[in-house]
Amino acid sequence: RLEMSSFGVKVCVIEPGYFKTMITNTENLEKNFISSWQKLPEEIKASYGEGYLRQLVAMLKVMQKGYNSDLSLVTNCMEHALTSLHPRTRYSAGWDAKLLYIPLSYLPSALSDAL
Repeated sequence: RLEMSSFGVKVCVIEPGYFKTMITNTENLEKNFISSWQKLPEEIKASYGEGYLRQLVAMLKVMQKGYNSDLSLVTNCMEHALTSLHPRTRYSAGWDAKLLYIPLSYLPSALSDAL
């Protein structure tokens, strides 16, 4: 953002929370994770353990229940950034971005890691 300002380009950052998209689709992610897991050397698989992959997929399925399906929250931020006379530097789309991730980013690393 700062690097582009010397060229007269204003950059706005849009930081969305979790939304239901093909990127966050659990079935696609699970297939990709399993495919990547199968390509790993046995010693790496042993280091992580078989339970690692199962826990990761289970966590994704739980998280997916809280994903927002209203993508207009993101596109409204984009529209405002593109059409506003004085756009904001940062936009947060979704309740999780506003109420969880932004406050979490201000906490000390040790505390945010624990959470």
